[in-house]
Amino acid sequence: MPASQEPLHQSLKSVLGPATAKVMAEHLGLHTVGDLLHHYPRRYEERGQLTHLADLPMDEHVTVVAQVADARLHTFASSKAPRGKGQRLEVTITDGSGRLQLVFFGNGVHKPHKELLPGTRAMFSGKVSVFNRKLQLAHPAYELLRGDSEETVESWAGALIPLYPATAKLESWKLAKAIQTVLPAAQEAVDPLPGSLREGRGLVSLPEALLKIHRPHTQADVAAARARLKWDEAFVLQVALARRRHAETQLAAVPRRPRPDGLLTAFDDRLPFTLTEGQRKVSREIFDDLATDHPMHRLLQGEVGSGKTLVALRAMLAVVDAGGQAAMLAPTEVLAQQHHRSVVEMMGELAEGGMLGGTEHATKVVLLTGSMGTAARRRAMLDLATGEAGIVIGTHALIEDKVQFHDLGLVVVDEQHRFGVEQRDALRGKGKQPPHLLVMTATPIPRTVAMTVFGDLETSVLDQLPAGRSPIASHVVPAADKPHFLARAWERVREEVENGHQAYVVCPRIGDEEDAPRKGKGTPRDDGDRRPPLAVLDIADQLAKGPLSGLTVEVLHGRMHPDDKDAVMRRYAAGDTDVLVATTVIEVGVNVPNATAMVIMDADRFGVSQLHQLRGRVGRGSAPGLCLLVSEMPEASAARRRLDAVASTLDGFELSRIDLEQRREGDVLGQAQSGARTSLRVLAVIEDEEIIAEARQEAGALVAADPELTTLPGLRTALDALLDEEREQYLEKG
Repeated sequence: MPASQEPLHQSLKSVLGPATAKVMAEHLGLHTVGDLLHHYPRRYEERGQLTHLADLPMDEHVTVVAQVADARLHTFASSKAPRGKGQRLEVTITDGSGRLQLVFFGNGVHKPHKELLPGTRAMFSGKVSVFNRKLQLAHPAYELLRGDSEETVESWAGALIPLYPATAKLESWKLAKAIQTVLPAAQEAVDPLPGSLREGRGLVSLPEALLKIHRPHTQADVAAARARLKWDEAFVLQVALARRRHAETQLAAVPRRPRPDGLLTAFDDRLPFTLTEGQRKVSREIFDDLATDHPMHRLLQGEVGSGKTLVALRAMLAVVDAGGQAAMLAPTEVLAQQHHRSVVEMMGELAEGGMLGGTEHATKVVLLTGSMGTAARRRAMLDLATGEAGIVIGTHALIEDKVQFHDLGLVVVDEQHRFGVEQRDALRGKGKQPPHLLVMTATPIPRTVAMTVFGDLETSVLDQLPAGRSPIASHVVPAADKPHFLARAWERVREEVENGHQAYVVCPRIGDEEDAPRKGKGTPRDDGDRRPPLAVLDIADQLAKGPLSGLTVEVLHGRMHPDDKDAVMRRYAAGDTDVLVATTVIEVGVNVPNATAMVIMDADRFGVSQLHQLRGRVGRGSAPGLCLLVSEMPEASAARRRLDAVASTLDGFELSRIDLEQRREGDVLGQAQSGARTSLRVLAVIEDEEIIAEARQEAGALVAADPELTTLPGLRTALDALLDEEREQYLEKG
């Protein structure tokens, strides 16, 4: 049967008509019969068990099942109504736990006046509002719950009513009716799971799972369907990742082994400290991979400040030792410049290859960014093409077609979640043979997310902080409830500066006229309308004239000219600036050991991981760090609970779990995975750790035995659908 004729590939337009199909495509992104069958109910109501009206959320679009207790028609004088009289129908519904008023006006009263009689049970859908201090639904859509003539009330009582993720344009029961229309096609669904896997785990078939999730008779039906559909999502995704891993092993790469007395040895000899056991262990894993004849494909993750950059630099030096070049790709110019500066500082004369003063093993370390002057850029590109530069650090400018390498042996990608897979591949395509790849992520990731998002990479974890790192004390400053706490925060900053240290103040936005107020990126919000976020330029000005007058206050943000940004960072690193007021451009990679205090304004507008990352900029020397999270949010709010969680632990892995539990998974996975609506509908990454781990194992074994999936046409189809979605929706391209 041609693919277009397969029942699940049919367009909704041909089955439900153009008008309904248009609404489904526009509001829910559903285009085919298969899409609609995979739009699962959010929850279920038992017909004999009405919703708790007492728990209705304000201002949300809800669907409730309840019984009419009372209905009254009121007539009132109205200049707008014919004959000067308007009508209002007030219906009270109940479920035993509470009561809710429904209101219908004008021409909209006639039908409900006839149908919503006391004792009638129905589903009602609308937006919850308050009138005269009572909850109400104005003009709700409704669907009467009455059986056909031969159906008795008893047969209705036990059945489950599916409630779907709906919109104001498309009520839950309209979706239910549409699904009822296409449900027979579920019988034609081709099963992506191998029979042996399904039987070994007692999973129902895909047609049965689709039937049970949309038309369950009991909660056991729902549980069986969800258990099966979770496996589909986990397994198809893990097969995609396993095939990517398998394809990597088929590529040939040049093995890169460091010379015994080369650049790496010389570098290690000049380090003023010894490596931690964790750094040594992770370096061994990386060096073992670099010595193989297929490309390394490794994720290096670890705590903020655990020394990932040092480990990456040692890998780069090993590759230079072996005659290759290494490139480090950073997400921002500030970070590229910062990495370049710290690498040159750490290497000293070893970074002066070809220059007077350079030692025998030295190489050249060049910077390449989009805003460099033409002459500097041309010189850097020439050094890369001739092989004079062993190490290059840059931004997306490295990916451009014009950039040629003499022999690219290793690509290090910093802050992976800002780059799509496509960009990694574009840079890797610049080697004569595929270069080795090391991805660093500054935010610790729970194991399940690492398996789901970075499943095509082997993982190394640095969970040990170097000796000499100081503890960081974190406190929430409730600016609205206790303004004197904020005054004390500025006193603390002054005290740190008087003791010879420096401070950061971070704000959510810049504050120049182009900078429209906006919410903190990726931040869960629960605060309704608020003043615009605090801005760097305003706060810097207020501090310099007020509580921090007399101190040297400078600003740093993304719209400054790169030379100006670089000059500001140099002055701050040299200790010439007391307080740096910045946006999140300082979030990663910035290393000023003398900075001991950080004040984050409107801290509730940042995500948990981002706050942890920012906090990691202080306490990098021998003096203890202080991080103050300033917020006007009330104590009972979810935003304050998030800040309390950050203040209570320095464990980034623990915080990343909290972050994932508190946010929609799509936010977290969407940033890191090029992935369509994250392609996860029933799989919960934190809860379903076991399924993900088992699916990864099964997928690996299956792909090793049959990389082309020749015996599993259903799996190939599911995989094509997933990858199509991914290609369409590469997220966070940088």
